Amino acid sequence: MQKNDIRDKGYTIKDLPKSERPREKLLAHGPDALSNAELLAVIIRTGTGSETAIEVSTRLLGMDNRGIRHLMDASINDLTKIKGIGECKAAQIIAAIELGRRIKRIGYYDKVRVTSPEIVAEVLMDEMSSLYKEHFRTVILDTKNQIICIENISIGTLNASIVHPRDVFKAAIKNNGNSVILVHNHPSGDTTPSVEDINITKRLVEGGNLMGIKVLDHLIVGNGTYLSMKEKNLM
Repeated sequence: MQKNDIRDKGYTIKDLPKSERPREKLLAHGPDALSNAELLAVIIRTGTGSETAIEVSTRLLGMDNRGIRHLMDASINDLTKIKGIGECKAAQIIAAIELGRRIKRIGYYDKVRVTSPEIVAEVLMDEMSSLYKEHFRTVILDTKNQIICIENISIGTLNASIVHPRDVFKAAIKNNGNSVILVHNHPSGDTTPSVEDINITKRLVEGGNLMGIKVLDHLIVGNGTYLSMKEKNLM
């Protein structure tokens, strides 16, 4: 049977030899043996009437020149733009990515004591410098300036994130934080703070003083670099 004949009748993963089916391949050889598209195919499970799950996954990875890295900040709306990815499959992908992110963070900064902005930058630089949208995070510290946790506060657009003081301090209170360090990225790579960055920082400092939760610094992460607003006397 010719390939076109198979495709006309609805080509599926089951038409592949068992050794080439992503799930069977993973079970037999482990996840390292699978390509990025094959790993995604295991998550989404099915394709469309004319494409296998691997082909849908390949198109998904090709929607951005960063490949798999663009999935780190993709939204449900972003993913469902791809034919064959509905809300259910998009939710599965986002859940898998978030689990991986949380596993990576377990113990990574446990008991790390922050004595300089460079320490926070080392923890978050690799991940945040590659994000396509602005992410705003709060590093929550205990009375010894040790990191308790890092909370995602908001995800914005290409050049702006929307932050409400209520969300920042709610996270700190929930985790029994004594102080916080604010961090957000500039997808452009330029760490120069905007007027909005300066204004929201001052607003959060004032809010923290009222609540007894000190805002120690606000870092802006760029392309492999960062700026400390505290060091620049901008807060």
